[in-house]
Amino acid sequence: MTDPHSSPSTPDSVSSFPTEAVLTLNDGRAPIRLNVIRGTEGAPAIDTSALYKTEHLTTYDPGFQSTAACRSAVSFVDGEAGRLTYRGYPIEELAARCDFLQVAALLLKGELPGAEEMREFRSRIVHHTMVHQQVSLLLNGFRRDAHPMSILVGLIGALAAFYPLDPAMSEQEQHREAALMMIAKMPTLVAMSYRYSMGWPLEYPDNRLSYAANFLKMMFALPVEPYEPKPAAVKAVDTLFILHAEHEQNASTSTVRLCASAGANPYQAVAAGVACLSGPRHGGANESALRMLESLRAAGGVKAIPDFIRRVKAKETRLIGFGHRVYKHYDPRARIIRNICHELIDELGLRDDPTYALALELERIALEDDYFIERHLYPNVDFYSGIVQRAIGIPTPLFTAIFAIARTVGWFAQKNELLESNDLRLARPRQVYTGSPLRHLPETLP
Repeated sequence: MTDPHSSPSTPDSVSSFPTEAVLTLNDGRAPIRLNVIRGTEGAPAIDTSALYKTEHLTTYDPGFQSTAACRSAVSFVDGEAGRLTYRGYPIEELAARCDFLQVAALLLKGELPGAEEMREFRSRIVHHTMVHQQVSLLLNGFRRDAHPMSILVGLIGALAAFYPLDPAMSEQEQHREAALMMIAKMPTLVAMSYRYSMGWPLEYPDNRLSYAANFLKMMFALPVEPYEPKPAAVKAVDTLFILHAEHEQNASTSTVRLCASAGANPYQAVAAGVACLSGPRHGGANESALRMLESLRAAGGVKAIPDFIRRVKAKETRLIGFGHRVYKHYDPRARIIRNICHELIDELGLRDDPTYALALELERIALEDDYFIERHLYPNVDFYSGIVQRAIGIPTPLFTAIFAIARTVGWFAQKNELLESNDLRLARPRQVYTGSPLRHLPETLP
């Protein structure tokens, strides 16, 4: 593919970007002219949306590494610069100055809400924190040792049967209402799945508390004694929710968008997103990172690190929780959660805990060793979030479910953006067929 114009090295000179690209194939056909589009930031994109219809050609891009499947105004990741913005606002500013529900309102509505609008948003979230009593009865159908993400997929999918959509409302209105309900109910559902696994009675929401504090109370309060969430834990959980709320067109977000393109029920679309998020290559990475620390602890603790690092450099094992597929330098979310992590460990007096000692030593090596620095293998958000959650008392299998609470906001922001756009189409990727050519059955079958 050739470009008839020269592109500038930075996106500052918008007028100098090409408006057309030319695709030339050596099959006798005339050169194919393709439009070039450009978003607010970043490099231009070649529009191939009509390529199959007009030329019966497809592009081959496993994993969609170079394919933009949509136009979106929700978030932006600059992997080279290590930058993440929600609706244009840097994640650093949002984490420092907003709480999770303010960020949720921003992502869903597109702008920061005013004081009265924010009060109304909080009130509507509070109104929906409980779930239908019969949803809790579904828990009895699961094994108590089932993975929380498996339980969560089932419970969320079942919500469609308990909260049917109102046919008097437009599809867009129904999905906007479902967004508020799901954001409100996700902490309740996650806490239910945890308490079921522990054999504890379910704890109802306490709508006097903040979103994060209410979640911690539903998780850990027992009827035999008072429970007051620790301020450091509340701050840590709220920050985790903000950092995980949205991250462009990742695997689970793309899954939710794909379901929405088919007109799927919003609860079932979110259930599909949770199922995708549960994978160890996606939301399960923080769970894998802590399991790595636990295996190191069993192998001898800090004394086992030199041999472990040797095996990492020899590519005999993986250093989980370091480096990032998108960020080529430091994950901006990692900087934020790193500070929260160290504050929490100090406040809870956990610096001498063997697992945290391991984590701190691995962090030191990754930040000082040339091997890791040259390869940009810095600790990422998954490394620190696992440590933070363990310090709070959240069990390892529940880590990804915490991620799902936060990402529900991004899923709805992205899904609703698609439904309200002028470019809603049923997602239908093409393929390069590599099977047998046309053939026929023999006259006599064995």
